[in-house]
Amino acid sequence: MKDFKTEKCPDTAACPVAITVDVIGGKWKGIILYNLISGPKRFNELGKLMPYTTKRMLTLQLRELEQDGMVYREIYREIPPKVEYALTAFGETLKPIIYLMRDWGDRYENEILMKRKTSENL
Repeated sequence: MKDFKTEKCPDTAACPVAITVDVIGGKWKGIILYNLISGPKRFNELGKLMPYTTKRMLTLQLRELEQDGMVYREIYREIPPKVEYALTAFGETLKPIIYLMRDWGDRYENEILMKRKTSENL
């Protein structure tokens, strides 16, 4: 096991944390991945689950996740066209990280919101 206190990442491109953040970073990627854990979703389903994102941003984030091999896009040949997004086997390896992020958010949500409210009032 690595000693995280002494490990250094002089080359941020090769730093394991930087690589992970690059894959799941951004405002929407983690939320997309979290919503896909429960199973495949159509584009509009994801949009409804994430009402504060735009269609353009959702499209861009899904494309990046697809490019990194985390998400698979299934196109069904029917009218009207149907497209579903699902986690790949590689994307499934992110489940523990996504669940840890969810649990941390549940535990510290109130504290974070209070700190932000306090800093806004300064």
